[in-house]
Amino acid sequence: MNAVFTAIFIVSAILLMIVSPDTFLSSLMGGARTAAQVCLTLFCVYAVWMGLAGVAEGCGITQKTAKLFKPLCRRIFKTKSDGACEAAAMNLACDLLGAGASTPFAVKAIGEWEKEKNYYAQKLLFIINAAGFQLIPSTVIALRAGLGSDAAADIFIPSLACSAATLVLSVGSFILSEKFAQARGGKSRPHRRSDHGKNACGSG
Repeated sequence: MNAVFTAIFIVSAILLMIVSPDTFLSSLMGGARTAAQVCLTLFCVYAVWMGLAGVAEGCGITQKTAKLFKPLCRRIFKTKSDGACEAAAMNLACDLLGAGASTPFAVKAIGEWEKEKNYYAQKLLFIINAAGFQLIPSTVIALRAGLGSDAAADIFIPSLACSAATLVLSVGSFILSEKFAQARGGKSRPHRRSDHGKNACGSG
């Protein structure tokens, strides 16, 4: 990706210097200023949500939320690990709120499932997170507001519809693929570390 972005920058810079050389430096500085502004806005958003997550964990809200969603998590992810259920519940809650602080909980859940060799749950949680379903896209709304949007929350309905459709299609496709794999020859083959190594070597 570094090579791709470097190539894009070089080509864009050359074209801009050919078409409008007088605006090259001003465009470069303006882009850097915008990038710094976006990073600062994201830092503030993540700081707020991670702080709230820490307060929730310290007050016991995390445990209560996990207890509420534990039966659902056990059924969806087919797991017996209490720690994984708690982490997965918080991960899904953060995703629904668009908090942007769900990754640490997902990493914890994946680690717990690694211990019990629950590869089905690992793949399903990854797919749910990749789908990005959000009831309230708070991070995007905060970014739009920080960049001066007059109606930062206008994306609520389009974002909800798109993310819901993505979630249904992705999870449905995964469940169908698992059923087809079981029908063709039993349980789906787990992803072993050696397989990842072979794939990495092959792709390199």
